[in-house]
Amino acid sequence: MPSALPISDEKPVDRPLFAVLKGERRDPPPVWLMRQAGRYLPEYRALRADKGGFLDLVHDSEAAAEVTLQPIRRFGFDGAILFSDILVIPHALGQDLSFEVGEGPRLSPPLIDGVMKGLERVPERLDPVYRTVGLVAAQLPPETTFLGFAGSPWTVSTYMVAGQGSKEQAAARRLAYGDPAAFGAMIDAVVTMTVDYLAGQIAAGVDAVQLFDSWAGSLSPAQFERWVIEPTARIVSQLRMRCPGVPIIGFPKGAGGKLPAYARETGVDAIGVDETVDPVWANLHLPKDLPVQGNLDPLALIAGGEALDSAVARIRAAFCDRPHIFNLGHGILPDTPIVHVEHLLSILRA
Repeated sequence: MPSALPISDEKPVDRPLFAVLKGERRDPPPVWLMRQAGRYLPEYRALRADKGGFLDLVHDSEAAAEVTLQPIRRFGFDGAILFSDILVIPHALGQDLSFEVGEGPRLSPPLIDGVMKGLERVPERLDPVYRTVGLVAAQLPPETTFLGFAGSPWTVSTYMVAGQGSKEQAAARRLAYGDPAAFGAMIDAVVTMTVDYLAGQIAAGVDAVQLFDSWAGSLSPAQFERWVIEPTARIVSQLRMRCPGVPIIGFPKGAGGKLPAYARETGVDAIGVDETVDPVWANLHLPKDLPVQGNLDPLALIAGGEALDSAVARIRAAFCDRPHIFNLGHGILPDTPIVHVEHLLSILRA
């Protein structure tokens, strides 16, 4: 008679951030910071100076993996966010992408009329990102949740139309009103590529993904429903079919009073809240037990002292009865003192 298999004494690894994304409430809450891999860190600035341009860094998988891991080594955040950029999607759809020093990204040709017929898809342009994911996944501490991401269709399309960041996203909004069929075709192309891209990140090793909709706040309620909620819901539905069980965080910056509709109608597993939203209001109006992420003002983190301590206390008190991931309301700023990040972690983990 064969002997019984030995029972392992190893306990399963506890991943606090992943547990919260699955609906558990943790005290203290897990923490990561948007743009935590970036310019406020001297080790990032040194690597960037050595590697050259931003896009060169994104496409250098070994360097991008190192950037992703730097804040984990320094601070021990509960989540690592992939170092990449939201504009790799239009690049994979056939637009040329470059980053001008001091002026930000440029896409060419600008799709001011929404016509994409001249573009040819180049999905292999995403391969360096998948390689980065694999390298990071192999090196992350087992308790750290690895977050992939993509830009949401509305925000990505605003760059595709204007060819760059733009004030009030006027060119994309005009196109969406004036030729909704052409704009809708662009949104559809972004949705399809984004689902493939996020599924590729998941296959390569990320544990969860976040959709960044940085310019969601520029739309009227009806346009928000059409160009933010509906495409995001399609991504969530299709990704859930392809990658069941992988949590999806939605972050519609500037959505304000439209947040509850976004949370209900997109089907995201967690929602990011920016710094302009009262956390007490958010807790009252968002679906019960939906995990919430946020929402410290990045400038409060720069200020430090009592401004930081009181803001942290208010956020934690507001979300004390629901699953909560502590984060900023937007990305960490380059002039953020490292000692303030260390203090934030010390009071969260006290």
